[in-house]
Amino acid sequence: LKLSLCSSFLLLPHSTAADLVLRAGQTVCRGGTQRPCYKIIYFHDALRRISFEEAHQACRIDGGHLVSIESESEQRLIEKLIESLLASDGDFWIGLRRKEEDVDNSTECQGLYSWSDGSTSKFRNWYTDEPSCGREICVVMYHQPSAPAGVGGSYMFQWNDDRCNMKNNFICKYSLEKPTAASEENSQVDVVTGSLKPAFPEERIKEDANETLKEPREPVLSLVYILIPSIPLLLLLMVITAIFCFWLFAKRQVA
Repeated sequence: LKLSLCSSFLLLPHSTAADLVLRAGQTVCRGGTQRPCYKIIYFHDALRRISFEEAHQACRIDGGHLVSIESESEQRLIEKLIESLLASDGDFWIGLRRKEEDVDNSTECQGLYSWSDGSTSKFRNWYTDEPSCGREICVVMYHQPSAPAGVGGSYMFQWNDDRCNMKNNFICKYSLEKPTAASEENSQVDVVTGSLKPAFPEERIKEDANETLKEPREPVLSLVYILIPSIPLLLLLMVITAIFCFWLFAKRQVA
């Protein structure tokens, strides 16, 4: 498994479910092109984080789903991606949700969770004594680096059931496709490296505007290159015309 950073993660300074511009974020794919691919959406401003349903809809609009984590290796991969952000406290929605609300027995309710993308994986990474069930039916991946450790250790990357209307960051996953020849050549594990410069929607708009302005420059420059060499010829024609007009005027005066 080799990871290639297609560009960077999406760290949004502000947004709502309606105006999430996920296309301004970039994905990390296996081998650079092989799916599944991921987008880690992290909000600097905690007030702009969104609910489970809003996150689910944002991923669906962008052609993916909230992430399903189907194995220990995929769990470790997601951890590496989040660690690369060097982000502050803020949990991440994943695509796991319980089918029923009214279950108080944690042993019984553990079997009622399913992935929103249809995955049948039974892999789980619950924090100690989780899920607590009750009305907490959606699932987050803990990311609280500054929090004191609890009975199950630090609150980092284990899963916790939470109320679905809570506001969190989220992770999108893009479905499997047939691997390309290029991606099949890459089969070894690599740690994600590369520039993690945030890609803001405002920056993308400016870049697009600059590209639009650049496009007409080439024809304009070509026209300049044609006109400059012709200036002496134009001046000569003007002088000849002036002399001819003067000659006609003088001839009429003599006549």
